[in-house]
Amino acid sequence: MTQNEPLTLVYLVDDEFAVRDSLTLLIESTGQSIKSFDSADAFLENYNATLPGCLLLDVRMPIMDGLELQEELTKRNISIPIIFISGNANIPDSAKAFRAGAVDFLEKPFDSVVLLERIAEAIKKDIECRRKRVEKRKLQDRLNYLTEREKEVLCLIVSSYSNKEAARVLDISKRTIDIHRAHIMEKMQAENLAELVMMAMQCEVIGRNLH
Repeated sequence: MTQNEPLTLVYLVDDEFAVRDSLTLLIESTGQSIKSFDSADAFLENYNATLPGCLLLDVRMPIMDGLELQEELTKRNISIPIIFISGNANIPDSAKAFRAGAVDFLEKPFDSVVLLERIAEAIKKDIECRRKRVEKRKLQDRLNYLTEREKEVLCLIVSSYSNKEAARVLDISKRTIDIHRAHIMEKMQAENLAELVMMAMQCEVIGRNLH
């Protein structure tokens, strides 16, 4: 990241210049960086996935409207908190937006203070989601480093099997289970069983066949 690159970024997609202009001035007055676009295509061409942020998205736009852009982002596996803004909101549109994961749906004209609060909340959510994804990738890398037998033992011990019970299920000695368990704790960098169970839950290991 360069010295002048923002830490977070608000994207605004609205086909009305007056809306883009007024919201840009409002958001920049808080010190927050913003990039505005007059179409969904322009946004897709310029989206930077490396920066935490949120998307202010108009519902009614030509060619690709806000709800269609939301669908396209899902197809592309792009995860960014979306705050819909609309001058003619209706219940079906808002319901569809929320079902697809929108964090808010504001009707124009909206309160500037409320909008800024929603933006701050959305960015905070994005930062936290990114942190969790990074942590999950680290845990998944550790999980992938386990041998197939260690994965089998892991599934059993995080599912409340004792070492003796796990040994009986896998038809190996308890001593061998003890050794595997020690290796698992070391490779997963878990301090205790409770922490190992939490890691397994994050990686969705419990109840899953790891073969």
